[in-house]
Amino acid sequence: MGISSPGIGSNGLDVNAIITKLMAVESAPLATMDKKSASYLAKVTAFGSLSGALSTFQSSLTSLTSLSSFQALSSTSSDTAILTGSATSKAQPGNYKVDISQIAQAQTLASGGYKTAATTIGVGGKTTINIQLGTLAGGSFGLSGSTLGAGVLTGGITPGALSINGTAILTDGSTRSAKLLADAINAKSTTTGVSATAAPTVTSATLFGSGGASTFGAVDTSGGGSYALSVGGVQLASQEAGAGGAIDAASLDSLLGGSNSVTQALHNANITFTGTAAAGDLKFSNADGSNLAVTETVSGAVTGGIGNSGTANTGSNTIASSSISLVSANGTQINVGGSNPTAAGLAAGIGGAYQGAAFTQDGTRSSGNIVIDSTNNTLQGIRDAINKANFGVTASIVSDGSTGTPFHLVLNSSATGANSNMKISLSGDGADPADPAIVALLGYDPAGAQNLSQKTAAQDTKAVVNGIAVTSSSGSITGALEGISLTAGKVGSATLTVARDTSTITTSINGFVKAYNDLNNQIKGLNGYNAETKTGGVLLGDSTVQTLQSQLRKQLTGAITGLEGSKLTSLSQVGIAFQKDGSLALDSGKLQKAITSNFNDIAGLFAAVGRASDSNVSFVSATSQTKAGDYEIEISRLATQGALTSAAALPATTVIAADTTWTVKLNDTLPSNGNNTATVKLTAGSYTPEALATLLQASINGTTRFSDAGSTVAVKVNDDGTLALSSTKYGGKSNITLTSETGTAVADIFGAATSVDGLDVAGTIGGYAATGDGQNLTGAPGAATAGLKLEIKGDTIGSRGTIGFSQGYAYQMDNLAKTYLGGTGILSGRTKGLNNSVQDIGKQKDAFNAKLVDIEARYRKQYTALDTTLSSLSTTASFLAQQFAALSK
Repeated sequence: MGISSPGIGSNGLDVNAIITKLMAVESAPLATMDKKSASYLAKVTAFGSLSGALSTFQSSLTSLTSLSSFQALSSTSSDTAILTGSATSKAQPGNYKVDISQIAQAQTLASGGYKTAATTIGVGGKTTINIQLGTLAGGSFGLSGSTLGAGVLTGGITPGALSINGTAILTDGSTRSAKLLADAINAKSTTTGVSATAAPTVTSATLFGSGGASTFGAVDTSGGGSYALSVGGVQLASQEAGAGGAIDAASLDSLLGGSNSVTQALHNANITFTGTAAAGDLKFSNADGSNLAVTETVSGAVTGGIGNSGTANTGSNTIASSSISLVSANGTQINVGGSNPTAAGLAAGIGGAYQGAAFTQDGTRSSGNIVIDSTNNTLQGIRDAINKANFGVTASIVSDGSTGTPFHLVLNSSATGANSNMKISLSGDGADPADPAIVALLGYDPAGAQNLSQKTAAQDTKAVVNGIAVTSSSGSITGALEGISLTAGKVGSATLTVARDTSTITTSINGFVKAYNDLNNQIKGLNGYNAETKTGGVLLGDSTVQTLQSQLRKQLTGAITGLEGSKLTSLSQVGIAFQKDGSLALDSGKLQKAITSNFNDIAGLFAAVGRASDSNVSFVSATSQTKAGDYEIEISRLATQGALTSAAALPATTVIAADTTWTVKLNDTLPSNGNNTATVKLTAGSYTPEALATLLQASINGTTRFSDAGSTVAVKVNDDGTLALSSTKYGGKSNITLTSETGTAVADIFGAATSVDGLDVAGTIGGYAATGDGQNLTGAPGAATAGLKLEIKGDTIGSRGTIGFSQGYAYQMDNLAKTYLGGTGILSGRTKGLNNSVQDIGKQKDAFNAKLVDIEARYRKQYTALDTTLSSLSTTASFLAQQFAALSK
């Protein structure tokens, strides 16, 4: 028997080699499959590169598709520490001079000191704190002094006796009147921030009488004397020796009541008078605060005159003096010091309060009530309650570091501006009064008792813009210049230069040209053919790439429709043109010329632009479904607001009872949403119609639930005296409902009136149906105006002119790019198809490999059997050979 090895039969047949060669032939289709799979994967990679290049190109369009990019303006301040600014498309380029004299600030109030922040205040009786924010009218913030003493009238005020806010006031022996003292204080007002005013000097009410009777006796000079009466150096009357009774109360009144040299002299001396000598109430006054002397000059024997009736008169000199009042320029407390401030009629120390001011609540600011009782009657408890209420006031506790009572409650209005003055009222529970200790701590009425000390006054920013005085409640000044917002940094003067931001547009257009050329090069590399190497790109002949390239060129070479009246309708007019190799080139000089000459028309070349002929119609937005063109606007109904108007005019005074609460639903939805419903408490009191409107507006708008939702109301008194309450929102989602809970009923104010819900705007655009949402009107799907959104304001029904809508190059190409990019884009579809093909080939390979296993097994079985047969035949042949050999012997 022959010897065999694995794969080699006993007959010497190499089965493995035979099978290997056979399987190589059978496996040939796998190479074709791998080649096809590699081709598909190369295309997937190529489409990925194309997608990236197209995405980069789309990004370059972002700043060019927005109309606002072409309306951008730059603003430059000559001194950014004083003034900064920003400008919108509505601003006019130019130079604006701004003089800032005052910066807005919030009001700060502080309480007296307490031993600890946890010290119990009062007895814990229920006390309701009502905080209002508003404006002050009239009056001033400062101190009032007392009448200057007799010693000052003769000896003046010694140097160093008075200082204001740490600055010494220059006084001396000649400072003998309120007027001179005020002059001395005002000489330092720039340093101290405090000005002084001398009160009018008025002679004593009892100088000429008492109890309604005259004490001026008839002057008798028959004894040989003489008499003269003068006021402020003006001689009223004189009587020589030998006369009797010529000067008496009646003659004085007759003299003063006529037009004569005496009354003219008094007028020239700025001296006025009231009352009569006969009635005993004659008083003289000097408006400027100068001392006023009433002098009787007597020689010899004289009887009668001031305070004398038939008794001897030896003469008199009565000097009337006045007082001063101090006013803090910025509303902060005044520090009065010096060696002897009482000489100036002032008390040493820090103080100040509003005098003669009237408070008016601001209906746009939050207002509400806070309850203090035995659970929170400490500085900490009151602070937390105020902060939790969120009524536009922030509370904190500050320690001044002193011993004894260092802790103070400090209140800050959350917003700046003159309308941020606080008024804090306190009331008890029913018949029980407010806790006196809480009142002593927090009671604050600018027009009355002020138990808190003002540390910082609420004030507006004040400025003069191009010669016009303006104010703002914050550091930002808006509305003074259309489209320009100013921000005041500090007092001073600066110039804001507003200019068109052409650099951004130039940069964006350069970026667009570069991105297109990069995309074009990418497409050429993927879809082109190299004649020298005789090789084509991975995507050579691909219809998707060819279609994209064709669409891009078609859009860029066509003129923009809908730009009637514009001087720019094609890219070549701004220096952008195709080159022979298919790339774009930019002529920078031509671009700059177009920007300079036709700046307002450039936007139409690139962005989606809507131009309305009616100034109360605004283009909001459009979609890729909106077609370019001019469309007529027809309005059949204007948007309205949800409102409630009282059935009758309000009375002169409306009383809101204690503990009045209403349930208010504002801009509620169907089904009702609890977030649109709140309980509103109204502060008890008597209100004029205007004050009631302010109360309602502030109380509703101050409700946290509504403010969080961005829902507000406006309340006003109509010309017919009715009260009108309306949601500030427009449309079918605008509504307001009031329901009585406790206290004064809604019907007590609004009568039988019922609320009316708001309505959406209605109309057509270009004759096509449109959908209203508030003041916005949007073209319905399927129409040429589909997705065209307009804001309709004004009060005109019917034709509202036209809207011209155009789609610029960047806008069109952005929409084109969107069809190719993204998860549902054309490129994604192609990539997905190629990946699916690769997966199918993989499945085919798996199936074919499984088949090859079977084929190999079959071949191996067949050739093994053949080898066995051949081996058997070889054995038989050997046997026969042996037999034949034996026979031959």
